[in-house]
Amino acid sequence: MTSQPTPANWLSILLLGLIWGGTFAVVRLALDGYGPITVACARTTLGAVAMLGLMRALRRPVPPPTRALTGYLVAIGLLSTALPFLLLSWGQQYVPSAFAGISMAALPLFVLPLAALFSDEPFHWRSALGVGVGFVGALVLIGPGVLAPGAGLSAWGQMACLAAALSYAVASILTRRCPPVDGIVLTALSLTVGAIVLVPVMLVVEGVPGWAGAKAGSALVFLGLLPTALAALIRVTVIRSAGSVFMTLVNYQVPVWSMAIGALALNEALPWRFFAALALILTGLGISQGSNLRALVARAG
Repeated sequence: MTSQPTPANWLSILLLGLIWGGTFAVVRLALDGYGPITVACARTTLGAVAMLGLMRALRRPVPPPTRALTGYLVAIGLLSTALPFLLLSWGQQYVPSAFAGISMAALPLFVLPLAALFSDEPFHWRSALGVGVGFVGALVLIGPGVLAPGAGLSAWGQMACLAAALSYAVASILTRRCPPVDGIVLTALSLTVGAIVLVPVMLVVEGVPGWAGAKAGSALVFLGLLPTALAALIRVTVIRSAGSVFMTLVNYQVPVWSMAIGALALNEALPWRFFAALALILTGLGISQGSNLRALVARAG
């Protein structure tokens, strides 16, 4: 049974929205000095080192490596770190950071039906209606010319960002279904899996990275520690206590922060369809997650 979200869960969602909303601008800064594989690899590797250090400091034991648990850890590591980090880093070479942030709001479109099929979270008519409205918002976001001849790498960058959202959605369901594991341990091991996959790929394709200057280098270190290690820990804790559907609420904040930070810090242009898409997606949130909002207000009163 899915637990009722607590005030601590809601505060975690607000914090994650701010952290992840600013991540896309930081990725853009890192890409000025490094290739996309290096950016993705640094996020997983630095995050893994930080979380393994915390796991050791807190003396959290590694669970017995059963076949089922090992399978979940490998799948979660690939789908929540290695693959989406790589897709987002590659895609952001060709799309604004604001687009990447808004695309993460498409995650509920995948999570809600997947959770109903493979987890313990029901899919009501309100959920279906909310998904439908959000899906329209996603279509508005990518625009009518994405699949037209001559769309170029920008179209592929958009598809990569949306594919990252799908990867996160599947990882959310797997995290919910994973055998009981301490949240810190699960975060550390999943990041380690991502690092094991990406390090050899980076060395073969882009080589050993050097220091590319204060701006890009600092952005790379920041990505590994705050939005990866810390945020991954918060994410796992929220999913396991309140459910993967509740976790999707963060993705409705992410686009707001990413648009604001992209415009203010990177001087990115914000086309009208970004605002229209955001309005539709937020409307989908109100429809599909209204019961959670009302429950929180009732508890606060």
